[in-house]
Parts: sequence; C-alpha cells; structure tokens
Amino acid sequence: MGEHFFYVLECRDKSFYGGYTNNMERRLAVHNEGKGAKYTRARRPVVLLYKEEFETKSEAMKAEYAFKKLTRKEKERFLKERKNE
Repeated sequence: MGEHFFYVLECRDKSFYGGYTNNMERRLAVHNEGKGAKYTRARRPVVLLYKEEFETKSEAMKAEYAFKKLTRKEKERFLKERKNE
C-alpha cells in the first residue's frame, strides 16, 4: 500500500479529530507535543482511535473530508463499525 493515512484521534475532551498524514507515528507524536493541529493543541493528550492506509494522498484526504462532514453520532457509528471489522 501507499504511505497515506486517514486517522481519527480522541482528544482529552472526548472530541474527535480527523486528519491526514504520510507518517502516522511521527504525526501522533507531534500532536501530543502540542505542535500539531491548532485544534488538538489545547486538547492534549490525544489517543489514536482509527487509521486507514490508502494508495494515494487524494484518497486519504477524501476519507478525512467525508469523516469531518459527519455528525457526532455518525462519527461514533463509523468508529464502532470499524472497530468491529
């Protein structure tokens, strides 16, 4: 597969953050160091709930965009369904 990931974090305040990266381990560390996305800086620590690898950056970013458009309930359902796979 490619090295393109869509991922979902759970923040300290129980909110979800969806993102894209090409290096999952480094990106998670950056979020928890407070150097990641503005949204996660004040909501640390964050925990990786889900990641999916894609062939292309475009595919991963489409998955991120689709996730971000979901309601909270839909995001919870998405994560529950993926956890059971």
